[in-house]
Amino acid sequence: MPGIRVVTDSACDLPPALAEELAIEIVPLTIRFGDDEFVDRRDLSPSEFWSRCANSPLLPETAAPSPGAFEEAFRKLAGQGAEGVVVVTISSELSATWQAAELGAQAVKDDIPVRIVDSRSVSMGQGLVAVAGARLAAAGKGLDDVFGAASDAVARTRVFAALDTLENLKKGGRIGAAQALLGSMLSIKPIIEVKDGKVEPESRQRTRSKALAYLANKVLEHTNVDELAVLHGGAPDIEEFLDMITGTIPREDIIVNQVGAVIGAHSGPRVIGVGFTLAR
Repeated sequence: MPGIRVVTDSACDLPPALAEELAIEIVPLTIRFGDDEFVDRRDLSPSEFWSRCANSPLLPETAAPSPGAFEEAFRKLAGQGAEGVVVVTISSELSATWQAAELGAQAVKDDIPVRIVDSRSVSMGQGLVAVAGARLAAAGKGLDDVFGAASDAVARTRVFAALDTLENLKKGGRIGAAQALLGSMLSIKPIIEVKDGKVEPESRQRTRSKALAYLANKVLEHTNVDELAVLHGGAPDIEEFLDMITGTIPREDIIVNQVGAVIGAHSGPRVIGVGFTLAR
Protein backbone atom coordinates (compact mmCIF):
# COMPACT_ATOMS: atom_id res chain seq x y z
CA MET A 1 0.00 0.00 0.00
CA PRO A 2 1.54 3.35 -1.04
CA GLY A 3 1.42 6.49 1.06
CA ILE A 4 2.17 6.72 4.78
CA ARG A 5 1.92 3.68 7.04
CA VAL A 6 1.52 3.49 10.81
CA VAL A 7 3.46 0.98 12.89
CA THR A 8 2.90 0.21 16.56
CA ASP A 9 3.88 -2.54 19.00
CA SER A 10 1.75 -5.31 20.46
CA ALA A 11 1.26 -3.53 23.79
CA CYS A 12 -1.39 -1.50 21.92
CA ASP A 13 -4.14 -4.15 22.41
CA LEU A 14 -5.75 -3.14 19.10
CA PRO A 15 -8.37 -5.61 17.86
CA PRO A 16 -6.86 -7.41 14.84
CA ALA A 17 -9.79 -6.41 12.60
CA LEU A 18 -9.31 -2.72 13.36
CA ALA A 19 -5.55 -2.91 12.81
CA GLU A 20 -6.17 -4.62 9.48
CA GLU A 21 -8.84 -2.12 8.45
CA LEU A 22 -6.46 0.80 9.04
CA ALA A 23 -3.39 -1.05 7.70
CA ILE A 24 -1.56 -0.70 11.03
CA GLU A 25 1.56 -2.86 11.20
CA ILE A 26 2.16 -4.39 14.64
CA VAL A 27 5.64 -5.32 15.86
CA PRO A 28 5.34 -7.90 18.65
CA LEU A 29 6.95 -7.94 22.07
CA THR A 30 7.92 -11.32 23.57
CA ILE A 31 6.40 -13.08 26.56
CA ARG A 32 8.20 -15.51 28.83
CA PHE A 33 6.79 -18.07 31.22
CA GLY A 34 9.97 -19.32 32.86
CA ASP A 35 12.03 -20.90 30.06
CA ASP A 36 9.16 -20.83 27.56
CA GLU A 37 9.27 -17.81 25.23
CA PHE A 38 6.46 -16.71 22.93
CA VAL A 39 6.12 -13.99 20.29
CA ASP A 40 3.10 -11.94 21.34
CA ARG A 41 0.05 -12.45 19.12
CA ARG A 42 1.92 -14.82 16.78
CA ASP A 43 2.61 -17.66 19.21
CA LEU A 44 0.16 -16.67 21.90
CA SER A 45 -3.29 -15.13 21.48
CA PRO A 46 -4.84 -13.15 24.36
CA SER A 47 -7.16 -16.08 25.13
CA GLU A 48 -4.26 -18.53 25.17
CA PHE A 49 -2.30 -16.15 27.38
CA TRP A 50 -5.04 -15.97 30.00
CA SER A 51 -5.48 -19.74 29.90
CA ARG A 52 -1.76 -20.23 30.46
CA CYS A 53 -1.79 -17.70 33.32
CA ALA A 54 -4.57 -19.62 35.05
CA ASN A 55 -2.55 -22.85 34.90
CA SER A 56 0.97 -21.55 35.49
CA PRO A 57 2.65 -21.03 38.87
CA LEU A 58 5.00 -18.56 37.16
CA LEU A 59 4.15 -14.95 36.46
CA PRO A 60 4.88 -14.02 32.84
CA GLU A 61 7.62 -11.53 31.93
CA THR A 62 7.73 -9.28 28.89
CA ALA A 63 10.58 -8.05 26.69
CA ALA A 64 10.71 -5.24 24.11
CA PRO A 65 11.11 -6.02 20.41
CA SER A 66 14.64 -5.89 19.04
CA PRO A 67 15.74 -2.96 16.85
CA GLY A 68 16.01 -5.54 14.08
CA ALA A 69 12.32 -6.37 14.38
CA PHE A 70 11.44 -2.72 13.75
CA GLU A 71 13.97 -2.45 10.92
CA GLU A 72 12.41 -5.52 9.29
CA ALA A 73 8.93 -3.98 9.53
CA PHE A 74 10.13 -0.67 8.04
CA ARG A 75 11.90 -2.40 5.14
CA LYS A 76 8.83 -4.53 4.45
CA LEU A 77 6.61 -1.43 4.22
CA ALA A 78 9.16 0.35 2.03
CA GLY A 79 9.12 -2.70 -0.23
CA GLN A 80 5.34 -2.39 -0.46
CA GLY A 81 5.70 1.18 -1.69
CA ALA A 82 5.19 3.15 1.52
CA GLU A 83 6.57 6.69 1.30
CA GLY A 84 7.05 7.12 5.05
CA VAL A 85 6.31 5.53 8.41
CA VAL A 86 4.94 6.87 11.69
CA VAL A 87 5.64 4.65 14.70
CA VAL A 88 3.59 4.80 17.91
CA THR A 89 5.21 3.01 20.87
CA ILE A 90 4.24 2.04 24.38
CA SER A 91 5.34 4.70 26.88
CA SER A 92 9.12 5.05 27.03
CA GLU A 93 8.74 5.23 30.82
CA LEU A 94 7.59 1.59 30.85
CA SER A 95 9.55 -0.19 28.13
CA ALA A 96 12.68 -0.06 25.98
CA THR A 97 10.47 -0.36 22.88
CA TRP A 98 10.85 3.33 21.96
CA GLN A 99 14.64 2.99 21.92
CA ALA A 100 14.39 -0.14 19.75
CA ALA A 101 12.15 1.71 17.28
CA GLU A 102 14.64 4.61 17.20
CA LEU A 103 17.54 2.28 16.39
CA GLY A 104 15.46 0.53 13.74
CA ALA A 105 14.62 3.90 12.17
CA GLN A 106 18.30 4.90 12.04
CA ALA A 107 19.08 1.68 10.18
CA VAL A 108 16.66 2.56 7.35
CA LYS A 109 17.12 6.34 7.25
CA ASP A 110 18.56 6.23 3.71
CA ASP A 111 15.64 4.15 2.44
CA ILE A 112 12.46 5.49 4.08
CA PRO A 113 11.65 8.36 6.47
CA VAL A 114 10.45 7.20 9.90
CA ARG A 115 8.94 9.43 12.61
CA ILE A 116 8.41 8.09 16.13
CA VAL A 117 5.69 9.06 18.60
CA ASP A 118 6.02 8.09 22.26
CA SER A 119 2.38 7.44 23.17
CA ARG A 120 3.10 8.08 26.88
CA SER A 121 0.44 5.43 27.34
CA VAL A 122 -0.30 1.70 27.28
CA SER A 123 -2.89 -0.71 25.91
CA MET A 124 -5.69 0.97 23.97
CA GLY A 125 -4.48 4.42 25.06
CA GLN A 126 -1.50 3.68 22.85
CA GLY A 127 -3.79 2.00 20.34
CA LEU A 128 -6.00 5.08 20.02
CA VAL A 129 -2.96 7.27 19.34
CA ALA A 130 -2.01 4.88 16.52
CA VAL A 131 -5.59 4.95 15.21
CA ALA A 132 -5.58 8.76 15.13
CA GLY A 133 -2.57 8.71 12.83
CA ALA A 134 -3.77 5.77 10.77
CA ARG A 135 -7.09 7.42 9.97
CA LEU A 136 -5.26 10.33 8.31
CA ALA A 137 -2.87 7.94 6.58
CA ALA A 138 -5.89 6.07 5.16
CA ALA A 139 -7.24 9.41 3.93
CA GLY A 140 -4.04 9.93 1.93
CA LYS A 141 -2.42 12.59 4.13
CA GLY A 142 1.35 13.11 4.18
CA LEU A 143 3.99 12.22 6.77
CA ASP A 144 3.81 15.52 8.67
CA ASP A 145 0.02 15.35 8.97
CA VAL A 146 -0.01 11.73 10.14
CA PHE A 147 2.78 12.35 12.63
CA GLY A 148 1.00 15.50 13.83
CA ALA A 149 -2.33 13.73 14.34
CA ALA A 150 -0.74 10.95 16.41
CA SER A 151 1.34 13.43 18.43
CA ASP A 152 -1.72 15.60 19.07
CA ALA A 153 -3.73 12.61 20.32
CA VAL A 154 -1.15 11.82 23.04
CA ALA A 155 -2.22 14.71 25.29
CA ARG A 156 -5.93 14.03 24.70
CA THR A 157 -5.84 10.33 25.62
CA ARG A 158 -6.76 8.91 29.03
CA VAL A 159 -6.39 5.39 30.45
CA PHE A 160 -7.87 4.06 33.69
CA ALA A 161 -8.27 0.48 34.90
CA ALA A 162 -9.84 -1.40 37.78
CA LEU A 163 -7.58 -4.22 38.97
CA ASP A 164 -9.00 -7.35 40.55
CA THR A 165 -5.65 -8.41 42.05
CA LEU A 166 -2.40 -6.66 42.94
CA GLU A 167 -0.25 -9.78 42.79
CA ASN A 168 1.05 -9.19 39.26
CA LEU A 169 1.99 -5.56 39.87
CA LYS A 170 3.53 -6.44 43.22
CA LYS A 171 5.69 -9.26 41.86
CA GLY A 172 6.52 -7.36 38.69
CA GLY A 173 7.86 -4.43 40.67
CA ARG A 174 5.56 -1.90 38.98
CA ILE A 175 3.99 -0.69 42.23
CA GLY A 176 5.26 -0.46 45.80
CA ALA A 177 5.20 -3.80 47.61
CA ALA A 178 3.86 -2.22 50.80
CA GLN A 179 0.96 -0.68 48.95
CA ALA A 180 0.25 -3.99 47.22
CA LEU A 181 0.27 -5.78 50.57
CA LEU A 182 -2.12 -3.22 52.06
CA GLY A 183 -4.49 -3.70 49.17
CA SER A 184 -4.53 -7.48 49.48
CA MET A 185 -5.01 -7.34 53.25
CA LEU A 186 -8.03 -5.09 53.01
CA SER A 187 -9.43 -6.68 49.83
CA ILE A 188 -9.28 -3.24 48.25
CA LYS A 189 -9.81 -2.95 44.50
CA PRO A 190 -7.39 -0.31 43.20
CA ILE A 191 -7.99 2.02 40.28
CA ILE A 192 -4.85 2.81 38.32
CA GLU A 193 -4.24 5.61 35.85
CA VAL A 194 -1.64 6.18 33.17
CA LYS A 195 -0.22 9.59 34.06
CA ASP A 196 2.83 11.28 32.55
CA GLY A 197 3.69 8.02 30.84
CA LYS A 198 3.68 5.97 34.05
CA VAL A 199 1.18 3.67 35.76
CA GLU A 200 0.06 5.39 38.95
CA PRO A 201 -2.44 4.48 41.69
CA GLU A 202 -5.51 6.69 41.21
CA SER A 203 -7.81 5.57 44.04
CA ARG A 204 -8.86 2.60 46.16
CA GLN A 205 -12.36 1.14 46.09
CA ARG A 206 -13.78 -1.24 48.69
CA THR A 207 -15.48 -3.73 46.36
CA ARG A 208 -15.36 -4.69 42.70
CA SER A 209 -18.84 -3.30 42.07
CA LYS A 210 -17.78 0.07 43.51
CA ALA A 211 -14.56 -0.06 41.51
CA LEU A 212 -16.43 -0.61 38.25
CA ALA A 213 -18.96 2.14 39.06
CA TYR A 214 -16.05 4.49 39.76
CA LEU A 215 -14.35 3.48 36.51
CA ALA A 216 -17.54 4.03 34.55
CA ASN A 217 -17.88 7.47 36.08
CA LYS A 218 -14.37 8.33 34.88
CA VAL A 219 -15.75 7.99 31.35
CA LEU A 220 -19.20 9.47 31.98
CA GLU A 221 -17.85 12.66 33.56
CA HIS A 222 -16.39 13.64 30.18
CA THR A 223 -18.89 14.99 27.67
CA ASN A 224 -16.36 15.25 24.84
CA VAL A 225 -15.25 11.64 24.38
CA ASP A 226 -14.22 11.18 20.75
CA GLU A 227 -13.08 7.53 20.72
CA LEU A 228 -13.69 4.96 23.47
CA ALA A 229 -12.18 1.53 24.05
CA VAL A 230 -12.90 -1.02 26.79
CA LEU A 231 -10.37 -3.74 27.55
CA HIS A 232 -10.64 -6.69 29.89
CA GLY A 233 -8.68 -9.70 31.06
CA GLY A 234 -11.33 -12.40 30.84
CA ALA A 235 -13.65 -10.40 33.12
CA PRO A 236 -16.97 -12.22 33.66
CA ASP A 237 -18.80 -8.93 34.26
CA ILE A 238 -17.64 -7.08 31.15
CA GLU A 239 -21.18 -6.85 29.69
CA GLU A 240 -22.47 -5.28 32.91
CA PHE A 241 -19.69 -2.71 32.72
CA LEU A 242 -20.50 -1.90 29.09
CA ASP A 243 -24.10 -1.29 30.12
CA MET A 244 -22.83 1.20 32.71
CA ILE A 245 -21.12 3.40 30.12
CA THR A 246 -23.74 3.20 27.38
CA GLY A 247 -24.72 6.74 26.52
CA THR A 248 -21.18 8.12 26.31
CA ILE A 249 -20.99 7.16 22.66
CA PRO A 250 -23.13 4.59 20.83
CA ARG A 251 -22.46 1.04 22.01
CA GLU A 252 -21.58 -0.13 18.49
CA ASP A 253 -18.83 2.52 18.33
CA ILE A 254 -17.10 1.33 21.51
CA ILE A 255 -13.99 -0.72 20.74
CA VAL A 256 -14.05 -3.83 22.94
CA ASN A 257 -11.11 -6.21 23.15
CA GLN A 258 -9.27 -8.53 25.49
CA VAL A 259 -6.19 -7.19 27.24
CA GLY A 260 -3.21 -8.85 25.59
CA ALA A 261 -0.21 -10.52 27.14
CA VAL A 262 2.04 -7.45 27.39
CA ILE A 263 -0.33 -5.49 29.63
CA GLY A 264 -2.01 -8.55 31.13
CA ALA A 265 1.31 -9.75 32.54
CA HIS A 266 1.23 -6.71 34.85
CA SER A 267 -2.49 -6.08 35.34
CA GLY A 268 -3.50 -9.62 36.25
CA PRO A 269 -6.74 -11.46 35.39
CA ARG A 270 -10.24 -9.94 35.41
CA VAL A 271 -8.91 -6.41 34.91
CA ILE A 272 -11.27 -3.97 33.19
CA GLY A 273 -9.82 -0.84 31.64
CA VAL A 274 -10.95 2.12 29.59
CA GLY A 275 -9.01 4.14 27.08
CA PHE A 276 -10.54 7.23 25.54
CA THR A 277 -9.54 10.20 23.43
CA LEU A 278 -11.11 13.58 24.12
CA ALA A 279 -12.24 15.77 21.24
CA ARG A 280 -10.14 18.86 20.54
